[in-house]
Amino acid sequence: MCHLHSNENNQNSNNKAWRPDDGAQATPSKPNSSEIYRPDVLQTIETRIKEMDEELRALSLDIHEPEPRNPLRAIAHPELGYQEYHAHDVYTTLMAKHGFEVTKHFHLDTAWLATFTHGSGGRTIGINSEMDALKGIGHACGHNLIGMSGVAVACAIKAALERHDIPGKVVLLGTPAEEGGSGKVILLEKGAYEGMDACLMCHPAPGPIGSVSLSSCLALQRLTVEYRGHTAHAALSPWEGKNALDAAVLGYNNISALRQQLRPTHRVHGIFEGKDWAPNIIPDYAKFICYVRAPTRTELQETVKRVTPCFDAAALATGCEVSIKFEKGATFDLRQNQALGGEVANIVLNNYGAIDYEWGIKSASTDFGNVTYALPSLHPGFAIPTILDGGNHTPGFEKSAATLKAHYACLDVSKALAATGIRVLTDDKFFAEVQNAFKADEKERGPL
Repeated sequence: MCHLHSNENNQNSNNKAWRPDDGAQATPSKPNSSEIYRPDVLQTIETRIKEMDEELRALSLDIHEPEPRNPLRAIAHPELGYQEYHAHDVYTTLMAKHGFEVTKHFHLDTAWLATFTHGSGGRTIGINSEMDALKGIGHACGHNLIGMSGVAVACAIKAALERHDIPGKVVLLGTPAEEGGSGKVILLEKGAYEGMDACLMCHPAPGPIGSVSLSSCLALQRLTVEYRGHTAHAALSPWEGKNALDAAVLGYNNISALRQQLRPTHRVHGIFEGKDWAPNIIPDYAKFICYVRAPTRTELQETVKRVTPCFDAAALATGCEVSIKFEKGATFDLRQNQALGGEVANIVLNNYGAIDYEWGIKSASTDFGNVTYALPSLHPGFAIPTILDGGNHTPGFEKSAATLKAHYACLDVSKALAATGIRVLTDDKFFAEVQNAFKADEKERGPL
């Protein structure tokens, strides 16, 4: 998901982040304050998720932990993007066991699809399970929890469809490579989301105890900038060279100067890479991998236009050649559907915890943003206990994502998502509100 550290010292929130040693428990902020749609269905959902508790916990830990049988040659179950073969097999086996029709290797090698239909003529609710981990720090973005949540939501909806004889279809899509691979963008382009009337998922992050966040995220464009110069002896005849590393450094510094004129909500950051570098040789090649982010797709496009001249100016100053590649798979901001968000909020406030608009993955990015541009969707964040400076993409968060408190926080938001999914399938008036909210937002931000 994230690509950027969550702000767990959020100055705009009156609440502090949940810490592992906090003794308090999550409690509903507004119990019995408003009517819950179909409480009988919510009870079925809660019962089914409780029945699956141990199985879901085992699933999450299986995806999270390395293979212990041979510590000298451990097979890491945390798998990088497009390498989630173990996760693919575990999820598809589990979903088949629970009566879903499973399609393995769906459009992509490690993507998969699990569907269940009850009756005829109903609508279709989509859910996403992410699987990939981060290089070097494993599931430090909590995708083991996200994947588990998708299973919980899908199985709970299935139980409700059967018990209450509700016509409809639930589709769980296993999506690879969120971390830099834009797996959902590719699946969207290949038609994997066609037929869904709405799509739901969730994501862990730092935040107050019991909090579910309906914040958005930043749109993201990845750039690969390559500089090519000419080698020379760095002491004997440096004037014969054209220093590609200097060009990359100048490009970086140009962006640093530009930041004064960028809005504080925008982000530009990156790293250098090279090949065959040596201190006594003028480098003839340098790569600058750069991420540009902004609160909306439109703002992102404008900021990218201001960043790219920084690279050109660096090439001009050093005499190097430059190539700027706009990487495929740009991701957009989350357009949280207001009707779906309102339903989740009502369930959470009455039954499980609190709602906020400041935490979650507000300053990070996700490829689910593109899904929210394509169809009515919701991507709430949910708080798990984290250590100080232990937000997403840190070793501390990797440990937090395996805790029992994080597990139950994930199950609570999963119950709310499942109940919201059922309302999409059963309540025509509510579904019209969902559609109208999507159309109004599309008019504001433009089509996909």
